[in-house]
Amino acid sequence: MKKVGILMGSDSDLPIVQKAADTLKTFEIPFEVHVYSAHRTPEQARDFALHARENGFGAIIAAAGMAAHLAGAIAANTTLPVIGIPCKSSTLDGIDALLSTVQMPSGIPVATVAINGGVNAALLCVEILAVTDEALARKLDEKRKSDALAVLEKDAAIASRL
Repeated sequence: MKKVGILMGSDSDLPIVQKAADTLKTFEIPFEVHVYSAHRTPEQARDFALHARENGFGAIIAAAGMAAHLAGAIAANTTLPVIGIPCKSSTLDGIDALLSTVQMPSGIPVATVAINGGVNAALLCVEILAVTDEALARKLDEKRKSDALAVLEKDAAIASRL
């Protein structure tokens, strides 16, 4: 099975990245986590991206706040799917990171999830890998059914209280 690379621009992004890692663990998808900055360690970030496919990765998650150039810098150096997580910072509530992540030039796509959307970034990786993995696709189907059942149980609980 292909693994997922999870990169964060700073260790302050760990709480968001942790949610992505935990989600991948539930699907038994191998992953690696690294702290690489698009601005402070550009050579290491570029090297990771350039060699990701040959190193067994199938998708990459890049989490960053503020200028949030990490996902774009990674996408510029690989043709693997890159999912950006814009992280909320103390300024602009993460809108700056969202715009930096989502506004990519033609030819260098970055799939972008919600601000602090670690779970959805991981689930998007699972969906990408499940295109060629039937067992993984079945696990996704089961999760969707389980999630729907949990909502219906909450609906019934509210209905019985009111």
